[in-house]
Amino acid sequence: MERRRLAGILLLIISAFTGTIAFRLATPAIAFYTRDILRASMFAVSLVSMSFVLARAFSSVLGGLVLERGKKLVYLGAIAMMGNAVAVQLYPLTSSWLQVAGIKLLNGFLNGISWPMAQFVLAVTTPREIRARVTALYFFFGSIASLLGNYVYAYTVSLGLAGQMWISSAFFVLTGLIMLLSYYLLFDLITPRKKKTPDGERPSLNPKRVLTIASLMAVIVAFTSGEITYVYVSEALGLSKERTAVLLGWTGFLSALLSYFVSWVADVRSEARMVKLTALLAGISPILASIKTAPTVFLGIFLALFAFQSFRPISRKVLASYHRSSLAIGGVNAVQNLSTFIGGMLFGLAYSLGEVHLGLTLNLALLTFLPFSLGLIIEGTRVKDGESPKLL
Repeated sequence: MERRRLAGILLLIISAFTGTIAFRLATPAIAFYTRDILRASMFAVSLVSMSFVLARAFSSVLGGLVLERGKKLVYLGAIAMMGNAVAVQLYPLTSSWLQVAGIKLLNGFLNGISWPMAQFVLAVTTPREIRARVTALYFFFGSIASLLGNYVYAYTVSLGLAGQMWISSAFFVLTGLIMLLSYYLLFDLITPRKKKTPDGERPSLNPKRVLTIASLMAVIVAFTSGEITYVYVSEALGLSKERTAVLLGWTGFLSALLSYFVSWVADVRSEARMVKLTALLAGISPILASIKTAPTVFLGIFLALFAFQSFRPISRKVLASYHRSSLAIGGVNAVQNLSTFIGGMLFGLAYSLGEVHLGLTLNLALLTFLPFSLGLIIEGTRVKDGESPKLL
């Protein structure tokens, strides 16, 4: 791999690290601020969390469409990332959870423009034979940053929300600058839209089935997404804010570390088999997490994150081969975010159902995901290698 391409790809991987620190520091800070200081209900916390992913869903598609208009517009993604630095400064000024949700919408819109563009550039500029592993490495560095971001939150609680948001802002600006340099180095290799030819590169799996699985999986693993996760774990297990953040950070880190091996198998063996595995693990994760003991709650969260993080690079690899790759990758981000919104709202609405005692204490909100789990497992069994060419 030539030096210019290698440098650009490495910078994008670094941007996943710095950007995730900024985001992960802000997430628990906003979660506990909304719940404890503003006295919001769990449903309101869900609205705050899911307003972010709803806005990100729509702007992900917009980013893909914009990029097809001209690859120079990829620089907008870096500018949008730096815009987050301004947005997070508004959180300490809020006095109601509705205001927090409004700022979350703005954060979501900016992230929906910036992150899918970065994922697209990484996927299309990486050689196909190592694409899943490089993409997994990108997400893995984000997971390392997620762990560190939780530690940064735990050790900066005394600074208050305002002090923590200044740290977050600095990392958002740094991430935007790194993205700008990366896009400059990789600019000649960026191809948002390719001609559809009989002998052109084609996805190895059916893109429609990939999108369906992405949607169902995102609904199910929504309970591991954003503010609602911190509040649920803290309240279900009676843990402190700091301990909750650290334990969730380690859970995410370990799941990402192990998910790399799934990407390796997908590159050198079978993508279909790995999709089947991730569908099964994601399907059973909410059942385990519903059992209110520390081992089962964290095992459920671990399996959900492991499955999602393993599936994510495979889906990007498949869709990068599509002739409208920028729109396809923006589309899968949109589908996942919209589905996460639905799953998060379902969890927030069902949280008031409480618990059921059947020898073990079960959270009913998580058991409401069972129909989606069954659908995901069934859809996963239908995946086959090499089934897509006739459908494109």
